[in-house]
Amino acid sequence: MTPFTEKALKIMKSIPAGKVMTYGQVAEMSGNKRGARQVARILHSMSKKYDIPWHRIINAKGEIGLKDEEGRFTQKEKLIAEGIELTVNGKVSLDKYLYHPEIEEPF
Repeated sequence: MTPFTEKALKIMKSIPAGKVMTYGQVAEMSGNKRGARQVARILHSMSKKYDIPWHRIINAKGEIGLKDEEGRFTQKEKLIAEGIELTVNGKVSLDKYLYHPEIEEPF
């Protein structure tokens, strides 16, 4: 496992219920500010094995990045269950719910 992957996993596991991070935010904190797609691949391939709260990762616009309808629905339901409110357009307010581990936890 690469150092980037290890760090990304650690960061994603640290996201508390009721908070979200963006793919790009995780990538930058893991050492590659252009690695958002790598973060998506890590989520896709390692979420179950490493018990990653995959539903807490969204895109930079506050949108759910999943394309398939079932996945989008599941992610929305999981976020709502944690107290995250979505707008009528299905977006998450990054001002309200974005997690800043660099402030709250050193990595």
